[in-house]
Amino acid sequence: MSTQRASRRSLALIGVGVVALVAGPLTTANTSAADPAPTPATLTSSSASKLAHTLTADPARTAGAYYDTPGKKLVVNVLDDDEADRVRDAGAEPRHVKHSQAQLDAVQRGVGERAVPGTARGVDPMLNKVVVTADSTVGGAALNRLKQYVADQGDKAVLKRTAGTFRPLVRGGDAIYSGDSRCSLGFNVVKDGAPYFLTAGHCAALAGRIWSETEGGPVIGVVEDYRFPGRDDAIVEYVADVEHPSEVNLYNGSAQEITGAREAVVGERVQRSGSTTQLHDGSVLALNTSVSYPQGTVHGLIQTDVCAEPGDSGGSMFADRDALGLTSGGTGDCTSGGQTFFAPVTDALTHYGAEIG
Repeated sequence: MSTQRASRRSLALIGVGVVALVAGPLTTANTSAADPAPTPATLTSSSASKLAHTLTADPARTAGAYYDTPGKKLVVNVLDDDEADRVRDAGAEPRHVKHSQAQLDAVQRGVGERAVPGTARGVDPMLNKVVVTADSTVGGAALNRLKQYVADQGDKAVLKRTAGTFRPLVRGGDAIYSGDSRCSLGFNVVKDGAPYFLTAGHCAALAGRIWSETEGGPVIGVVEDYRFPGRDDAIVEYVADVEHPSEVNLYNGSAQEITGAREAVVGERVQRSGSTTQLHDGSVLALNTSVSYPQGTVHGLIQTDVCAEPGDSGGSMFADRDALGLTSGGTGDCTSGGQTFFAPVTDALTHYGAEIG
């Protein structure tokens, strides 16, 4: 296999290690009877992700967290002073907000009960609101009902419109092929000692279960299992002796080594690699977002302002050496911009019993 062909396929992850938390609260010398209050620690986005998971475990007293990229600190939304002290002592910055995660989750579920194709909903921790987005296909009575429900939630929710159409990003092309359809390989993984790769579930559901490196070429992988709708991931077993390095193609003649998988954190900068538009970057906007595609609703997605286009589906979203997500769908393009949703890699690894090896 040529180097070009291998790099085109090697949007890869092989292992499930989580980067250890390396920063805690800063300490100072005791120069008075009372110790000075801890200040937020300087954190990488990887360290902030793990700390956020710990500090937001109580949805009644917290309301999510986000990474302050310029300040390199984790900001955690809290509802009371005791929780603020706990967050500060752990090395993060507390931020008092009005609505708890539990309250906002209830609003998000309510929107989901009224969802129609072309809508997305997720909690934005920076706004402390549920952001409901309707694409250009939503109108008439459906849009009016959505507007009324959002208005009834007061300051817990906001409705936004977006141009274009929310859709899974799959079409004919030249990356990994099933018949005349093209997707992008996500991350290489190991299951029971054998090589596999992850891609989008809708690629398996809508395009096919047998995948080749070139259109009409020899089969390299067969879908073992997939989820779509509901979730959007698939695991494909390699059935050919091909290289499967643990790296992501950067489309500049080089590749990014991938050594672990973790959860994304709102506010962090990420990159996305795919076979149609190659490498693009942006920020994480929300977690646990639900999107209603024409084929059904997908839950638990990572919402970003990274662009993508048809054929990028299944491709890898990552930050440094950490695998974060698999390209699911979105709206817009890489000329005018848009939003893209990603299926969390950690969720797929757990579900399929795979790991980075």
